[in-house]
Amino acid sequence: MNQADLPRWATAFALPLLNLFSALLVAAGVIYLLGESPVECLGILINAAVLNPEGLGYTLFYAATFIFTGLSVSVAMQAGLFNIGSEGQMYLGGLGLTLVLLWLDSSVPGWLLIPLAMLGSAAFGAAWAFLPGYLQAKRGSHVVVTTIMFNFIAACLMNFVIISILVPMGGQNTSSRMFADASWLPKLNGILPVLGETPLNVSFVLALVALVIYGVVVWRTTWGYQLRATGLNQHAAHYAGISISKTIIITMMVSGALAGLAAVNSIMGSTHYLPLNFPAGAGFIGIAIALMGRQHPVGILLSSILFGALIQGGFDLSLEKANIPPETFIFIQGLIILFCGAMENLYAPALSALLKRKEK
Repeated sequence: MNQADLPRWATAFALPLLNLFSALLVAAGVIYLLGESPVECLGILINAAVLNPEGLGYTLFYAATFIFTGLSVSVAMQAGLFNIGSEGQMYLGGLGLTLVLLWLDSSVPGWLLIPLAMLGSAAFGAAWAFLPGYLQAKRGSHVVVTTIMFNFIAACLMNFVIISILVPMGGQNTSSRMFADASWLPKLNGILPVLGETPLNVSFVLALVALVIYGVVVWRTTWGYQLRATGLNQHAAHYAGISISKTIIITMMVSGALAGLAAVNSIMGSTHYLPLNFPAGAGFIGIAIALMGRQHPVGILLSSILFGALIQGGFDLSLEKANIPPETFIFIQGLIILFCGAMENLYAPALSALLKRKEK
């Protein structure tokens, strides 16, 4: 039994919700075994991440990054590619925008500097994804293997570049110098003061725009049709006149560019310098978001907010409940990936049988 036997509403809403509920149910069991009340912990998490205005600001701040990494994985999935290199592509995207800012932040006004830095992040992310795409298209090297390798290469490369080149003379921190104020993204608390002093900035608005553009391009353009046709059946797409190798390479570069743009939120919107290991797993969370969101803009948005809430609420919960370490929420993220990815069809047979029984 697979999802093709189910109506669209079932595959788009019912199955993801059932899978999410299953993951949370297992997580509740673990929290109970740790000696805490799952219901009480859920209440603390929701209050800290959603009901509290400042907590909501942090939730949306994290979500802005996750939207871009989720889009990065999703656009590759549309072409039948499993790009798990968004972590490394985001890392290189951070290097791209940093080089632009270090070069120009003292001489270029903010209205021009910020777009140039964003172009730098997208360009470096796309360049880092180009070679895995080329190897998949021209040499048959599996993109999963190459993107895994490129994550490790990116981490080693960035360690060398930051420590050996970008750390200022006499600097004590493993990071670049602070960027000029002109490069700082405007915060949204100027428009919504109720959010308090949170790092939520205009990159969240840019992420929403990216979701709209993704939806239009994938389902309303010729290239989007070529993308989806390649993902559904490469042989049929080839006979329809679509260049498979070209589509794969371009798709991987677009995927890498989106991952590179994920660096904008955390660097230009929060830290204002390039630190070591700033992606902090956001590229891998993008995999869960793409799987849970079914590569649909609305699903990606909701999944990103969910994972943002898990991080923000989980941090507060670990402070209030000593028995629950912060690592518990990495475990919950893994459960969501398990149920929404490897076990996504777990409930498909039962749901299909239930629908057929109702039809009779």
